[in-house]
Parts: sequence; C-alpha cells; structure tokens
Amino acid sequence: MKYFPYTIAGEETMTRVPETAADLDEFRRWVERKASTGEMIGADTETTGLDTFSPKYRLRTVQFGDARDAWVLQVEYRPEMQEAAHWALLTLPRLVFHFAPFDLLVLDRHLRVPLATLAPKVTDSKIIAHLFDPRPRHEGGYGLRLKELCARDVDPNAPDTQEDLTAVFRSIGETKATGWAKIDINHPIYLQYAGLDAILVSRLLPILVERLRKSGVKPGLVEFEHAVMLVCAKMERRGMLVDQEYVRPLVGRLQEEAALHAGKASKYGVNSVNAPKQVADALLGMGETLILPGNTKPERTDSGALKVDKEVLQSLADVDREWKRIGARTPNPLADAVLRSKRAGKWSTSYGVAMRDGLDVDGRVHPKVNSLQARTARMSISGPPLQQLPSGDWTIRRALMADPGMRIFSVDYSAVEMRVLAALADEPVMKRAIAEDRDLHGFTAELIYGPDYTSFHRKLCKGVGFGKVYGGGSVTLSRQTGAPLDDVKKAVAAYDRTYRAIKRYSRNLQREARADGYIVWTPVGRRLPLDRDRVYAATNYAVQSTARDVLCQALLDMDDKGLTEYLLLPIHDEALGCAPDDIAEDVAREVGEAMAMDFFGVPLSTDPEVGGRSWGSLYMKKADTMIENDAWYAAHPNEARAAEERRK
Repeated sequence: MKYFPYTIAGEETMTRVPETAADLDEFRRWVERKASTGEMIGADTETTGLDTFSPKYRLRTVQFGDARDAWVLQVEYRPEMQEAAHWALLTLPRLVFHFAPFDLLVLDRHLRVPLATLAPKVTDSKIIAHLFDPRPRHEGGYGLRLKELCARDVDPNAPDTQEDLTAVFRSIGETKATGWAKIDINHPIYLQYAGLDAILVSRLLPILVERLRKSGVKPGLVEFEHAVMLVCAKMERRGMLVDQEYVRPLVGRLQEEAALHAGKASKYGVNSVNAPKQVADALLGMGETLILPGNTKPERTDSGALKVDKEVLQSLADVDREWKRIGARTPNPLADAVLRSKRAGKWSTSYGVAMRDGLDVDGRVHPKVNSLQARTARMSISGPPLQQLPSGDWTIRRALMADPGMRIFSVDYSAVEMRVLAALADEPVMKRAIAEDRDLHGFTAELIYGPDYTSFHRKLCKGVGFGKVYGGGSVTLSRQTGAPLDDVKKAVAAYDRTYRAIKRYSRNLQREARADGYIVWTPVGRRLPLDRDRVYAATNYAVQSTARDVLCQALLDMDDKGLTEYLLLPIHDEALGCAPDDIAEDVAREVGEAMAMDFFGVPLSTDPEVGGRSWGSLYMKKADTMIENDAWYAAHPNEARAAEERRK
C-alpha cells in the first residue's frame, strides 16, 4: 500500500493506493462499511484527456473518498483493480462527483458501469453550485470549479490539482493537453491529487447543499436537473454518424475560403485577419470611424485598443447575425473579408477538423451536451459547438448523418420565447394573437402601423419583441436592423403601449429583484443573480431560463415515453433525432406531441419536420437564399449548383 498524507483545514487526511490483493481486501472492507451506513462518498476519475470516445482513450484511475480517507485504484492495464472499482461503484449507494456527466460517461464506456445504473445514485456538486449562483468566478459569481469552491468553503489553501499537475507536466516535457496521458501513473503528486479531489468533493457537498437550502431553492429542482443531466448524457453517448467522405474535402474548401478572403484583406494592408490592430488601422485608413450606430465614440477593449469585434465588423459589412444584408449602408469590403475569413477558419477547425479527427471507432462524433451552462441555465454543446451554427446554414449540418436506414427529424417550438413572455406577463393582447394562431410580428406591426404595414415594419417589430426577450436596447436594435435610432425608439414606445402588461411585468420583476438582493426567481424556483448595473436584464433572464426549462421538461416527458432512443441533440428550442424510415414521421409527431404543452394558458406548439439522412437535408430548401447572400457559395459555383439540385 502506498500512503500520501495531506492536511486539509487543519485535519490530516490520508490517500491510500492499493498494490496487492491484501490491499484490495482492505479497500473492499472500507467500501462495505461505508455502504452499510449509506454515507455519501466522493468519487472521481483520472483519464488521458477529454476525448472520452476516442479509440486511444484510457481510463487511468478511479478514486473514492470521505472527509478523511481516499482510495486511488490504478485501473489502467490492471484487471483486478478494474474489477474492484466496478464492484465499488455498484456497491456504494450514494456518490458525489464534480461535473458528473464526464465521469459517468467515462465509467460507462471504459469500465462498463452502466450509465442508467450509476447515474440515479450520483449527486453532481457542480449542479448544486450552479443552482445557487450560475455565474463563474470571473463574472462576479461564487464560482463553479472545484478548486475555487473548496478554497472558499473547505480550506483557503485547498490545492488546485489540475493547475499543480500542469506544472508537473511541464517538468516532464509535456503540455496540459498531453500530460494526462504521458505522466507516470505512479507519480506521487499525480496519485496524491487524485485522492484529494475525492476527499475535497465529499467535504464540499454538504456545505453547498446547506447553502442551497438556506437560499430557498427547492429539492425538486435539484432532482429535475439531475434527471435532465442523465437524458443529455444518453444523447452524448449515442453520438452522430459523420459523413467522412463529405467532411474531408469540406475542411479543404473552408481553408480555401479562409485564404480567399484573407487575400482580399491583405490588399488593404491586413496581413492577419486575427490581428485587431491591423484591422482597425486599415479600416481607419479607409475613412471608417469604428463608431457603432447609436454611439458617439468608438468602443475600446480593457487595454484601451479600438474594438473591432464581430459586432463592429458586421455593422461595417452591413450584415446581421444571420449574414443577411441589412441595407443600412454600403458594405465595407475589408470588414466583409475579415468576417468571412474568420468564419471559414473557425468552421474549418471547430467543426470540420473536429468531425474529421474526433471520431470513435464507429465513425461517430459525440458532441458534449452541458445540460446546465449559462447564467440562465441554457444548455451548451461543445466538440463541436453545434448550437453556434447559423440557423439557416446547411454546410456543416450536411456532415452529420442518421444511421443507415434512418431519417433525420427536427421538432422545434414555434416562437417559444415570445409565448413564454406572453404567459409570464399575462399579456392579454399577445395571448389573443397566439390563440388565433397569428404571426406575432406581423400582428404587432399591424397594431402599430396599420394594415398597410411594410416588411420593414414587421422586421422592426420582430426586433423589438426579441429585444424584450434577449435584453437588447434601442441602440442594439438600431445596429441589427439598420433603422435610424429615432425610429427604433418610437417603435419601442409603440410596442410598450400595445403590450402594456409586458412593460408592467418587466418593471415589477426588476423591483422584486432589487428588493431580494438582485435575484430573479423563475416559475420553477430557479435562482438567477443579476449584476447590479444590469437589472434591466431581469426579463431576459426569466424568459430565457423558463424557455430552457420548458425544453428540459419536454426531454423528461419524452424519456418517460421511451423516445430518448431516437434523440440526438437538444439545440436551443429544438429536439434533433433520427428514426427508421418507416416510422420517422410517426416518431417526429410523437416527439412534437410530447414537447407541446399549455404554459399558463398559452399553447406552446411545435413544428415537426422530417428530412433525409443528413441533418443538412432539413436546411437544403433554404439554399437558394443562402446562395444569394453568402459569398462562400459565390466563390464555389460547383457547390452552389449541387445545392440547387438537392433543393429541387
């Protein structure tokens, strides 16, 4: 047996690393004692990295611990240790992991501990931390990482095991990315810190639980989030088939696209589109002021440099977030080239390379679904970040496929945020429009501008409505629509007169938040801290968070109905899935029925759609619009013609 003592909060702890059969017998006796008392036990894994489904991935250690003692089992290449860890995970009745989905999927795939068996008895301390304060430390929050939480609540000197191990990696000539796989599994710091994480999380959890209880968050919400976590883990485990014959040349084409527009930028003196100062100097040299509409001076970074971020470049290029022309000005060719070069470069690495090189042995990619992420609890997807794709683009989506003999389907909500807003605010005029199945934005434009309203009026009303949901003010809306600021302000005022209950709801929500320590409470009892200088975001937080919870409840309802086996990804307000050819239409309809609900008297309707084998097939019909608006297709006429043929 190897022993590693360490003092935490004035108490000596001990990490044990079994080496012999007798050592494992001692470990088993410890597990049996803990199982008999029902004590919550901290657990963790050490692996070769984050690419859980890679063919070369390895599980190296599994560790267990209480407040004073930890056991680190070196399972890599050791069947007897694997068997002991497997037995312990099934025997212990209560376990706590920090960011459990990662460990659950690792143990499911590499130790054959079934996800469905282990997850119900696991508590995720990160979920508990998020429910108290979803903000990361650098944004003024309490913190979400194990180290920063333990430094606050367990011991100010609690070691940051990952950061300290990074220093060890450097000492052996490895990086943070490669060190986890290359460090000697018997390295004493590696083993000690593996055990400390299990001890620390077991000490941390009761503190987090008590803080959450005192804050007023109900246990039911904790159970809800753990149930959602399991459904999302099932989707991540399944993954999606990648059309490798499409992806390989796609990477090359995107790299060509990046180089094409970088070449255009170089004609204006920009040698690197990722060098903000070069871009700013060149734009100034072209006579641009870099002043966003509605501002009186250019925005600057924290270091004082002129800001030329995506918002600035889109304004200069006269395109909105969906890459459609705004019509507010003549597009600046340099801003357009920089935007398009950076986009193609990002798509090449974040999507193309990730899908080309990040496959399991069956040719599937497994996007990581973080079920509880943003301040509002909205989900995120990484590796690749599929929720960041423009809503109308099929280029990347074309690479992701249903299994042979199956078809892709998508079910999304119809204007869910606006409907949630109407319900929360109890806005009678908007609720009437929804009940009559009216186009909300056209309905609003007609009320404000009369029956002869124009498409511009509708666009403006749509922008104002989403501004209420996403927190955008008049200045932001002016930038996005190209409308003069005065016109936008008049539209906002008219909107508030038309939907008086929404303005009243927002005002009341802000007042209640200030009175409650700058906290917004959602209908499910979610606690959302507000920044003191952004209390106006209260409506935005409440609506976005509630819309997210609507989708999550739908995921649980679908799971109850046995539909999870058909689901692939949750993306914003959409459920993506695939089903056998002969039942795809029926499954999509069932998913739509499970998602649809009555929300405080407002119907949340769905729009099921079934495509072909690729996810992109659902978007091909929009290709003609994209060809007109996207220079990528103009630069690749063969792709454009192919898209047109598929659309037909």
